[in-house]
Amino acid sequence: MTNALHTKQSTISSVIWSMANRLRGTYRPPQYRRVMLPLIVLARFDAILSPYTEVMKAKADELAKMGDKAPKGALYEKALTEVADANREQPLYNTSGFDLQKLLADPDHIAANLVKYLQGFSAKAKDIFDKFEFENEIEKLDSSNRLYAVISQFQKDLKENGINLSPTHISNLQMGYIFEELVRKFNEQANEEAGDHFTPREVINLMVNLIFEEDQKRLSRPHVIASIYDPTAGTGGMLSESEKYLKNYNDTIKLKLFGQEYNAESYAICCADLLIKDEPIGNLVYGDTLGVKNNKNTNTGFVPYDGHSGKTFDYMFSNPPFGVDWKNEQDFINDEAKSGFTGRFGAGLPRINDGSLLFLQHMISKMNPAEQGGSRIAVVFNGSPLFTGDAGSGESNIRRWIIENDWLEAIIALPDQLFYNTGIYTYVWIVSNKKSAQRQGKVQLIDGTQHYQKMAKSLGDKRNELSAEQIADLTRLYADFKDGASGKISTKVCSKIFNNQDFGYLKLTVERPLRLNFQVNQERIERVKLQSAFANLAVSKKRKDETEIQAEEAEGKRQQQQILTALSTSGNTLYTSRNEFLKVFDRAMKALDFKLAAPLRKAILDALSERDQTAEICKDSKGNMEPDTQLRDTELVPLPSNIRLPLPVDYSDGKPTELVKLVKDHCEAYLKAEVLPHVEHAWIDYDKTKVGYEIPINRHFYQYQPPRALSEIKADIDALEKEIMEMLGNV
Repeated sequence: MTNALHTKQSTISSVIWSMANRLRGTYRPPQYRRVMLPLIVLARFDAILSPYTEVMKAKADELAKMGDKAPKGALYEKALTEVADANREQPLYNTSGFDLQKLLADPDHIAANLVKYLQGFSAKAKDIFDKFEFENEIEKLDSSNRLYAVISQFQKDLKENGINLSPTHISNLQMGYIFEELVRKFNEQANEEAGDHFTPREVINLMVNLIFEEDQKRLSRPHVIASIYDPTAGTGGMLSESEKYLKNYNDTIKLKLFGQEYNAESYAICCADLLIKDEPIGNLVYGDTLGVKNNKNTNTGFVPYDGHSGKTFDYMFSNPPFGVDWKNEQDFINDEAKSGFTGRFGAGLPRINDGSLLFLQHMISKMNPAEQGGSRIAVVFNGSPLFTGDAGSGESNIRRWIIENDWLEAIIALPDQLFYNTGIYTYVWIVSNKKSAQRQGKVQLIDGTQHYQKMAKSLGDKRNELSAEQIADLTRLYADFKDGASGKISTKVCSKIFNNQDFGYLKLTVERPLRLNFQVNQERIERVKLQSAFANLAVSKKRKDETEIQAEEAEGKRQQQQILTALSTSGNTLYTSRNEFLKVFDRAMKALDFKLAAPLRKAILDALSERDQTAEICKDSKGNMEPDTQLRDTELVPLPSNIRLPLPVDYSDGKPTELVKLVKDHCEAYLKAEVLPHVEHAWIDYDKTKVGYEIPINRHFYQYQPPRALSEIKADIDALEKEIMEMLGNV
């Protein structure tokens, strides 16, 4: 975006924001959007249609007189639409006979006439205002005697500031920027959370450049057809930017835009954009992409599931909400996940507080088969999807599934403070099932954290932006696909190439032998008494017959005493061999006139034992060393560099039998080199082996910075102390 264009759009946004302040009183600042956003859309439609107000009304009256002979459905809409524009394909007309100027000419009936005006629009245009719930706001403004004043002042302010909202003066692209700036300001007033944000257009530009870079040959063909999809469409920024890029690149290209958006306001803005551009609205679905059960939003056209089920697309873009939970969708998603890979979520489910990776799985399910040309995906995440989740967790399994299928092309780390409502670092993932030959089996990581420039004026949390040169540099780094390459913007290494296997690891359970000593002394006898299995001997299981209860409790107490008496005959010798102590113990227990139950026997032995690393190793009946659960540890071991992917282990039950056959020598070598020199007799329990995947991009680009010299630190402290003392002296 040029500075001049940015200034113009900021000016228009500021003017409209000033207009919005006139709503104060009837509305609180966070509520201004309810009026201003639909009013701007209305003004855009009005600018297109107002020259044809009379002829559209006349045509509507003519068709009405024809009765049953009048065209129906699409033919009716076409007949009215071509009155204003014979070349328009999407219906846009108004049969009311009103426009904004005529509304203002009749102040006494402005509310009723404005409603008639809205009702007179074509069905899809009317639906936009229904999504805004604009008629409710008309009633509210009218009841407070503010409606005429607001609309007349709106028109006056536009004129006085030289602002013409017509698409011929402000393009849809420019209007998109303005809408996003306004919504950002409204969000700030409403103290919206960081997860609800717009993607800055320069970030979208970068994503668009990256996703189309490897397909330039295909996209340059005359009259090529391409489909683009955004499952979290918002106001349509990603669809608009990708469309602009491709039409500038190839003006003969035929594009099909698809999307889904669950927020009614954003959906309405996006629909208005498409309708003004004369592009199909039917491909944009109002609904929850992930899906919800027992949907209660039944009267607005809300689709409580994937609105493009069964469809695949050439290119996909998305900016799913950061760190937003999926509790509302949980039941629906859990049901679908049961179907495994026949549904969208076969690889696993992330934790409930962040649904980002659900959207990526959803998009992957919509890739064209590789043999049919494949697909490319660009999605922006926060850092969580890179590393959240232990080995075997949903997040780790999703990463594993993507990487082992060789779909992950690249991840680009972006600077912080790029987004309006959050200052966190973000990352663009490029996912594709049509990798070029050089990229197969590889993943490229790009450090773009130094690719930014400070903004002259911050916008919310957004203090940094990507320049056109920086976008071009990141795109070049991606296209060149070189390991150890530096960018033109930054002299440090910005590009590194890894094998897919480099991101996988084995989580090994390392056991150490159990070593116990045993002794029958007063302290340990007191521990015996506290064991629940021992104490419960004197607790009756009877519930009704008091005599039976008393008898059972008495018998239990008698058995307790017998046990304590038998133990007293064992002496208080300290045994470092369990086998030796068991001989003494079992001999003492023969004095009992009842059989010692296995759980009770174990509880007594546990109370009489203490861990002792000088004691003998405890072994089972087969002579195998028993593990000490308290000393159990895990080791994260990189996958063997030569192992073939995908790994032979399931995503759900994770039985590692076949995997262990491949990695056992590798793991034993690790144990011998890294563990046994420090922990004698340790071993690996291979039945507990798990596979994990993470992408530690920040660690791969970390550069050690030596600490400052102590003399420098001391000098700074001395200077600060001096400054403080001087300030105190002036008090």
